Amino acid sequence: MVKLVLLDEAQDELVDAISRYESIELGLGRSLRDEVGSNLVWIQAHPEVPRLRTLGYYRVNLRTFPYYIPYVVRSDVLWVLAIAHVRRRPMYWISRRIAG
Repeated sequence: MVKLVLLDEAQDELVDAISRYESIELGLGRSLRDEVGSNLVWIQAHPEVPRLRTLGYYRVNLRTFPYYIPYVVRSDVLWVLAIAHVRRRPMYWISRRIAG
């Protein structure tokens, strides 16, 4: 199994989104956190199942919330590039750099 690493920016986006949803309705942020978490577990177990995109990344869409998880696999590390909202600034994260 590959090692999973969230870029700091992706971690910040997740925390911000959880806070935003939790402020809308108690428990909603927790639901987002849980959905992202279960998707990360699935991605880590099946990193190459989603289609490889033209720019060299994979993407998994959340089912309940309007977010997706773009990631790349380098050697034995799966780098989560963002927790991106589907309607906000498409591809803003594409220039993010990974360590190594």
